[in-house]
Amino acid sequence: MAKMTLLLLSVLLHGFLGWRLLPALDAWPAAQWGLGALLALSAALVPMSFYARRIRRQPLSDRLATAGFLFMGWFSSMFVLTLLREVVLLLDTLVGHGWTGLASTSAELAGDMAWAVFTGAALFTLVGWVNARRTAQVVKVDVPIAGLPKALQGFTIAQISDIHVGPTIKQVYLQPIVQKVNQLKADMVAITGDLVDGSVRDLAPHVSPLAELDSRHGTYFVTGNHEYYSGAHGWIDELRRLGLRVLLNEHVVVQHDVTPVVIAGVTDYTAHHFDPSHRSDPHAAVKGAPADAVKLLLAHQPRSAQAAEEAGFHLQLSGHTHGGQFWPWRLAVPLQQPFVAGLKRLKRMWIYTSRGTGFWGPPKRLCAPSEITLLRLVGTD
Repeated sequence: MAKMTLLLLSVLLHGFLGWRLLPALDAWPAAQWGLGALLALSAALVPMSFYARRIRRQPLSDRLATAGFLFMGWFSSMFVLTLLREVVLLLDTLVGHGWTGLASTSAELAGDMAWAVFTGAALFTLVGWVNARRTAQVVKVDVPIAGLPKALQGFTIAQISDIHVGPTIKQVYLQPIVQKVNQLKADMVAITGDLVDGSVRDLAPHVSPLAELDSRHGTYFVTGNHEYYSGAHGWIDELRRLGLRVLLNEHVVVQHDVTPVVIAGVTDYTAHHFDPSHRSDPHAAVKGAPADAVKLLLAHQPRSAQAAEEAGFHLQLSGHTHGGQFWPWRLAVPLQQPFVAGLKRLKRMWIYTSRGTGFWGPPKRLCAPSEITLLRLVGTD
């Protein structure tokens, strides 16, 4: 039933685009038919991005999912640009033709803007694909900590997040990320959730490069919501097998030049919906920690920040938002999360929200580049 509902919704939305755009191209009948066929193909494939994993045959399953996600990104741009076109055409009607200076008649304006929608969507999809598929760049961030012990001056954390190994991201994408992180020679590595989209059985070989991560104090991982979609308990066991320290509402104390640092982690903010014993709890994560130590928290979703600040953490590292991933969806992120990207202050605590090191769904990034983050603790006077 859900599959048919999704297919019907896809057909209706693509039908709306065809209704608004194709008649304006009546001077180019071949283009009308070709673009109409492209819309029909998109309407059929977009739902496959959600249902292809039910197909056990590989590589058919991954290829259908990839095609569906690619068309989802294209459809997204088509839909937004079509709405903008509607606004321009409405103003053309209300204000009077000629105000744009783009065409000599209203019909020509409608046709020109229909072409602009198709061309713009194709360009945005291509550029977004290139941005998404390239290895994330390193973003360096200094985090000022009042009263930072001298031994921790310059303590570095390499953060990666939201890689989403799955139908569209495999070992060949993850391996260069691991190599780039190792080149940073950080004091610790933090992976802040949404590592996978799929089962251990299907994806374990593609996640295996994480065993090569190298830093002075090791690699720490916290679950994101997508781990719970993908069998969190199996992934927790697998990541521990690879040598990662999985933090489930708990902390470890590492000695950095005989100075303690508390590294804590919480389960995903929504984890209790999947396993009541995994309810996210920053207070439990820091319980028993040295009171005067610098305290770092890994929490997948930024909305853990309020409880984290109350629990006495100095810095929270999060992901989840992807920085919006591509325009204009960045505008919607604040409806769910208090922070979208970058270093922000919440009372006595800093929170850094990564834009993510991979991507989810459409292989597309626009105005929200992926990142490998190197955070450095610095003292303040």
